[in-house]
Amino acid sequence: MFGTRAQKYVGGAAMRLKVFRRCVFAISMLVFVAFSILVASQAYAQVSGATLSGTVTDSSGAVIPNAQVAILDVSTGVTRTVTTGGAGFYTAPNLLPGIYEIRATAPGFSTQVHRGITLTVGAEQALDIKMQVGQVSQTVEVTTEAPTVELTSSTLSAVVNATTVRELPLNGRSWTDLATLQPGVNQIVTMQAYNDGGSGRGNRGFGSQITIAGARPTQNNYRLDGVSINDYANGAPGSVLGGNLGVDAIQEFSVLTGNYSAEYGKTSGGVVNAITRSGTNQFHGSAYEFIRNSALDARNYFDAATIPPFRQNQFGVSAGGPIIKNNTFIFGDYEGIRESKGVTTSNVVPSTNARNGILNIDASKAFPSG
Repeated sequence: MFGTRAQKYVGGAAMRLKVFRRCVFAISMLVFVAFSILVASQAYAQVSGATLSGTVTDSSGAVIPNAQVAILDVSTGVTRTVTTGGAGFYTAPNLLPGIYEIRATAPGFSTQVHRGITLTVGAEQALDIKMQVGQVSQTVEVTTEAPTVELTSSTLSAVVNATTVRELPLNGRSWTDLATLQPGVNQIVTMQAYNDGGSGRGNRGFGSQITIAGARPTQNNYRLDGVSINDYANGAPGSVLGGNLGVDAIQEFSVLTGNYSAEYGKTSGGVVNAITRSGTNQFHGSAYEFIRNSALDARNYFDAATIPPFRQNQFGVSAGGPIIKNNTFIFGDYEGIRESKGVTTSNVVPSTNARNGILNIDASKAFPSG
């Protein structure tokens, strides 16, 4: 009888220990999730998307507090709702680039709808909403476009949109090369080659070196989704081939050349602010391969009878779509490059006579008289 009770006691203790471990694991997971949400909320202040703000007023110009402003992303169906404060002001930061529909509602006023509002990466767009007295069930659609000039910011910037990023031909498909399309941005043409045999280029980084508004290449800041991606030399990101792959994964990016706010930070030059693509409610994808081959190349003036071998294959695939429609999306991209390149090198060496000590020297030129 005593042995049976001891076994039951040991079995019960083991069960309680197992339950205790499960509870500790569950609490640890809850703490981890809460910490992740806290970190995400703190990182939310970083500039990675667009900001939409404005004032909601009635027809007389009086502000309307506690009005609901719903901001709908047309491509994903995701809606963010903000409420105006006592001064009738609303703001929605870090919106993904795209086309939006803005819907404002307030008790005693008809619903106001603005369609076709285009937001770009890092933009600070102002949209004031003037509401009319009426029933909430009544809808007033406004066709006036939002101002194309950023009225809330003095930042000097330009945007390279998604169509330009994906469709413009690029040798090497490095998306950072497109920054030179903007005024005040130039590429450094005196930088060392990648295959110079020395360590000079490696010490300064392999990315494409550009100057923005006259600043040094190492004074620029490259940001992807709000995170700085400068290389170890604080230069432009890039592989040993000098390219920065992943064109199909970039939604768009902006180049800030001056007067940007302190929230960007970590730079005394310019800012290249990029944002990655996201899945939408429609499945979409692409697959590609770009080939360069010496069999298709013309003979260089310095080449011998046989053209140096050159093989370059650049390939990739990208795809995205919804996991849960209007809620959760997925997008992935892979791009690879394989390159084998021979280079013709011309060297001047002593002739056979010179090696044998026979030197034909014009004494009048070697030892001029007078």
